[in-house]
Amino acid sequence: MADIAGRLHLAEGTVRNYLSNAMQKTQTRTRHEAARYAREHDWL
Repeated sequence: MADIAGRLHLAEGTVRNYLSNAMQKTQTRTRHEAARYAREHDWL
């Protein structure tokens, strides 16, 4: 997560919260599942 935070110039806690929210909204259990869900729905 440090890599993601660094690239986006955000705190690691912020990235963790964003990922947690995304996982809740997509009803997925992991960030990989959330990313796959987003790709399948043309969000990324």
